[in-house]
Amino acid sequence: GVLQTELLDNFGLNLHRIEKDVQRCDRNHWFFTPDNLDKLRNIMCTFVWEHLEMGYMQGMCDLVAPLLVILQDEALTYSCFGQLMTRMAANFPTGGAMDTHFANMRSLIQILDSEMFELMHQNGDYTHFYFCYRWFLLDFKRELVYEDIFSMWECIWAAGKVASPHFVLFIALALVQYYRDIILDNSMDFTDIIKFFNEMAEHHDAKVILRMARDLVLQLQTLIDNK
Repeated sequence: GVLQTELLDNFGLNLHRIEKDVQRCDRNHWFFTPDNLDKLRNIMCTFVWEHLEMGYMQGMCDLVAPLLVILQDEALTYSCFGQLMTRMAANFPTGGAMDTHFANMRSLIQILDSEMFELMHQNGDYTHFYFCYRWFLLDFKRELVYEDIFSMWECIWAAGKVASPHFVLFIALALVQYYRDIILDNSMDFTDIIKFFNEMAEHHDAKVILRMARDLVLQLQTLIDNK
């Protein structure tokens, strides 16, 4: 009937989006041969069929790809991706988590680095933190070389159990802090900072960033304890 036609049309539209993204996903990585791209496509198509109300959104392939590289098994990767999406789905446009991340970043930087906050506020006011959008959407996947994605993700997942479920905020703040002097010395505005972080993608020192993020958690904890 009409409902079935709508369902198939919707699925067809999603398949088209998936196809475009699968072809572009990590094309320079040795793992993504035609056979493994087929696995990636199968995982995405199965997930979307099971979650048609959400559908496919740009970036989902980016979250599946590292899991597939490590696990190399289609069914296992699908299961793990499903679990990952219980946390990550809210970051996509149909969820509301992104605005919360931005608001929390605004609060954090005001507390931990008021000088940086003032610069952002004065230079065209980019305290909306939209330049962090890709960071939160993909758990920093496009900011790092492949070898570093795994340790970054493991820290984020572990932190949810032992430190803070909001550890991604501290990683984002650590990224800003790491380049603090460059940002301040050049009085960067919103366009500058977008361009800067796009150019710096895959050039960050993940170990240092993670260490700084842990220190920022402790810094905030100390402030709270000493109130």
